Amino acid sequence: MITLRLTHTAHQLSGKCTITGSKSESNRLLILQALFPALEVLNLSNSDDTQAMMRGLSSSEETIDIGHAGTTMRFLTSYFATTPGAQKILTGSKRMQERPIKILVEALRAIGAEIEYLNNEGYPPLRISGKKITTERVELAANVSSQYITSLMLIAPKLSNGLTINLVGEITSVPYINMTCSLLHKVGIKAVFEGQTIQVFPQENIESKTVEVESDWSSASYHFSMVALAENAQVSIKNYVADSLQGDSVLVDIYKQLGVSSTFEGNTLHLKNNGNAQQHIALNLIKAPDIAQTIAVTCFGLGISCDLTGLHTLKIKETDRLVALHTELTKLGADIRVTNESLHLAARQNSIHKDIVIDTYHDHRMAMAFAPLGIKVPIRINDAEVVSKSYPTFWDDLRSLGFSVDLAK
Repeated sequence: MITLRLTHTAHQLSGKCTITGSKSESNRLLILQALFPALEVLNLSNSDDTQAMMRGLSSSEETIDIGHAGTTMRFLTSYFATTPGAQKILTGSKRMQERPIKILVEALRAIGAEIEYLNNEGYPPLRISGKKITTERVELAANVSSQYITSLMLIAPKLSNGLTINLVGEITSVPYINMTCSLLHKVGIKAVFEGQTIQVFPQENIESKTVEVESDWSSASYHFSMVALAENAQVSIKNYVADSLQGDSVLVDIYKQLGVSSTFEGNTLHLKNNGNAQQHIALNLIKAPDIAQTIAVTCFGLGISCDLTGLHTLKIKETDRLVALHTELTKLGADIRVTNESLHLAARQNSIHKDIVIDTYHDHRMAMAFAPLGIKVPIRINDAEVVSKSYPTFWDDLRSLGFSVDLAK
């Protein structure tokens, strides 16, 4: 385990970074490519999760260990369950075996899939026997993770009769469902999402297509945070578009409240600190929960208060992110309160505690969300190599922006 010490003595930020393709888009397109080989995908993510997806799809072994890759676990469960003749055991890290998958498994069983739990009911590892599926309707709870829904949407066009998904309850992370719909449309598959119903039509083959993956907006969030926290900052990040499919592109509007101006020039996004951060922000992040950690840390660094809601899915991520944020921000001197679905941070009255060691709990977003505080005070990040899950070049990009990133002594 590597611990890094971060400092940035200049407090001024300038530079250019190129971030690889979105993990969310890459993993969706890899499943579609496996189903429709006429699809070519460019600018794939270089994240651990996407590497895990590629290994899982190409493996001839019966047992596939996907490590910490939650998206891979969910997408491959549906993929193998609906691939006639597939005999697979899907397993992962200790944390992965604590992350629930029952809602997805029950939905797949309801349409005829054959899946059994090898250890604990409702959790990986899973034994999957792939079958031809002809059932064309399924009901699914919509308030836990949009990845369950997306997992079914992606395999639906290869089912004999397609699939109609009736969603029950409040839908979590609607932008991610819209992203999946848009990617299906790009590939040439008919899909409709209206109200509480998603219908994906069957399709035997597609015409040859090339799709380029947009860069990852979740990864961009750390650059927004750095720009907000620097006294003077101008940073450019490449391969972004204004009309993004990704829900986390709401960063542009959110960080306007935190003093960051955003402008697009071609596929380059320019970020500038304009010094106009508000003293309090209140946000419902139900449509973009992955950027909650970054926003909370930014607000703490700026010394402002925030109320963040819509965060119930953070409890089943790589770690319980709400508890982790409470623990680590408290170490730094924060006055913070969390519930099962919200975070409430008081305006900071005192200086940030220096040289605090931040534990990351095997969670890439914990490491990257706290790193920008190195602009304000020296900070140490445990298990720093965990960033490879989604953004392997993160520490190199920080160095290019003037950070000192050194092994902690």
